[in-house]
Amino acid sequence: MPAQGTTASVETRHAVHWREAETFDTKALRAHFLVQDLLTPGALNATYTHYDRLMLAGAVPLATPLAFTDAHARLVGSEHHLARRELGLINIGGPGRVTADAATFDLGFQDALYIGAGTASVTFASVDPDNPAKFYINTAPAHARHPARLITKAAAKAIPLGSQESANKRTIYQYLHPDVLPTCQLVMGLTRLDSGSVWNTMPAHTHDRRMEAYLYFELPQDAFTVHLMGRPEATRHLIVRNEQAVVSPPWSIHCGAGTTSYAFIWSMAGDNQAFTDMDMIAMQDLR
Repeated sequence: MPAQGTTASVETRHAVHWREAETFDTKALRAHFLVQDLLTPGALNATYTHYDRLMLAGAVPLATPLAFTDAHARLVGSEHHLARRELGLINIGGPGRVTADAATFDLGFQDALYIGAGTASVTFASVDPDNPAKFYINTAPAHARHPARLITKAAAKAIPLGSQESANKRTIYQYLHPDVLPTCQLVMGLTRLDSGSVWNTMPAHTHDRRMEAYLYFELPQDAFTVHLMGRPEATRHLIVRNEQAVVSPPWSIHCGAGTTSYAFIWSMAGDNQAFTDMDMIAMQDLR
């Protein structure tokens, strides 16, 4: 349970068929696929999705640590939230500290943490409340327990991609990935665009065997990302502001361009962990 004085919100998002999604106006698209206010100072907010049962959460502890509550346990019908789930998180704020049962982990900016299934207690804290940690958290069903592990930015697998000519020069950092550490199904990483580059994930693709979620961050107040979604032949878009997340169904493309350089955290859950399992879409086939 969180300490007295902390707050939390929990919501559930049900899966949507593409036929229904193509009838949505902007308000309905945003209500179903855009997750706002995840990273709220002094709160642990969560959105539980019916896409591969992935949960998106944000914890920004101030003077008081934050923890999962009975509401998070009820979401999954267990005595505690991670009874049969694994957790991955990346810190995009100040120095933070996570306690998982008896183990404590200190995380700097852009460090990640994996916590295995069966962990009964998880607490999130900031080393300096005036410069709070910002933990972006994902949890997903797990069939086995793997050991908890801290993955620093230096330990992540860095893959440079793109070019300045196509405005998509970027570096992908793979944190929760089979080449870095074992997990059951959760895959998680971070992409940082170079200065002057704005496009991510183009040419577009889908992967019908997995869903994906994006958290965009390091966007100035007057900037945004145009996130493209939908079937390749019937695309839609979302205007996404700083520290907002997008839930991407398996039938949807997921790419976009920003009004400035930015970074984003991507995560996936589903049938496999093959990063290259993509059904590529030819540029001329997008509508």
